[in-house]
Amino acid sequence: MAAYEIVRPVGQVQVPAPRTPTRPERCWGVEDVAAFLDVPVRTVYEWRRTGYGPRGRRVGRWLRYDPAEVRTWFADLDDRPAAG
Repeated sequence: MAAYEIVRPVGQVQVPAPRTPTRPERCWGVEDVAAFLDVPVRTVYEWRRTGYGPRGRRVGRWLRYDPAEVRTWFADLDDRPAAG
């Protein structure tokens, strides 16, 4: 018998553990968004000031982003080069 093997009395059935709700992914701060997009933190703040970029929300004095919204915003970006 292996050292970590669980021994049950004869006739006892293994019952799966009850399902627990999955913990939602934590919100991202400005630093997390900047790291994901590989841009400076200052750029994320500038985007917010000008109305560009993923939508952020104030939670008290903190600015928070839904990671799913950031990923969706990024996926929906146009691939064409900027007009110059």
